[in-house]
Amino acid sequence: MSEHEIDIRDIAEKTAAAKDIARNKVREIQEITANLRILSLNALIEAKRAGDMGRGFSVVAEEVKTISQNVETLSNALSKELGDEIEELEAATTKMAEQSMGNRLIDLSLNAVELIDRNLYERTCDVRWWATDSAIVDASANPIDEKCEYACQRLGVILNAYTVYLDLWLCDLQGNVIANGRPDQYNVIGKNVADRPWFKHAVSQSSGDDYAVDDIATEYLLNNSQIATYSCGVRENGNSHGKLIGVLGVHFDWQPQAKAIIDGVRLSEREKQIFEVMLVDANHKIIASSGHSIFERLTNFAPGKEICGYHKTSDGRHIAFHKTPGYETYQGLGWYGVIASK
Repeated sequence: MSEHEIDIRDIAEKTAAAKDIARNKVREIQEITANLRILSLNALIEAKRAGDMGRGFSVVAEEVKTISQNVETLSNALSKELGDEIEELEAATTKMAEQSMGNRLIDLSLNAVELIDRNLYERTCDVRWWATDSAIVDASANPIDEKCEYACQRLGVILNAYTVYLDLWLCDLQGNVIANGRPDQYNVIGKNVADRPWFKHAVSQSSGDDYAVDDIATEYLLNNSQIATYSCGVRENGNSHGKLIGVLGVHFDWQPQAKAIIDGVRLSEREKQIFEVMLVDANHKIIASSGHSIFERLTNFAPGKEICGYHKTSDGRHIAFHKTPGYETYQGLGWYGVIASK
């Protein structure tokens, strides 16, 4: 939104300003009528002192008094009626402003979580495709040095083309890493990762058409980087229903990709001073944010069964959210796009 565009909050501010102007003008009219009453009273006193000579002036003074009373009655009515109308307009405008802002923030929350889901959908395709690469299949079937070294080369070629990954790991069925794409950078060959959720889920899958994904985590073997890991079983002859012979895990470089999504949310400069943008996982843990620390739990966030919403929390924060709708065959992980006041 351009800084020169009219924001509905500007209308609310203008309505409040009009209310103040109306009150001030009515107050000025009342001050004038009060002066008129004093003037007419003084005129009547002077007319009585003048006796017969002041009778004509007395009539004028009475008329001034009547006019001042009429003006006062009119100003009182104006104050009440105009005040009531402006208060209703102010309340309606404020409500409209909140509804409009809420709908806008909900849409932006949806946009954020949709963008990351579309990105991660590609990761589910990548891991299942690469698990059928002949070098990966051969090394899994017969993990001799020559075949594992060639698998490392193939994984390295993939990494050169797909810069969103930190590393790709090929593991045997005991969870030992037998090849990776960046052996010079990450000394992981020979390390055991059988305790990782993504590995456990991959070995339990029924076919090569399936994939597993872990929650956003910090991996110490990748220099404590934040990653989203997708995994798939490597199967005999690259056949999706062949015998399981290994596991391929691909480590998505989460932090810079999530930051790009967060920074890309189209808040105006004024809105950026008021709101922060977050991605929140199914357990309400913050996994990306323009303000909060990562992996903190988002307090007072209880969407229940609502897919989306905008409301005020018990601690006075305004919060808009939208749950992931998924993308294509990727159903998402129950994440939310969230925009909340700071």
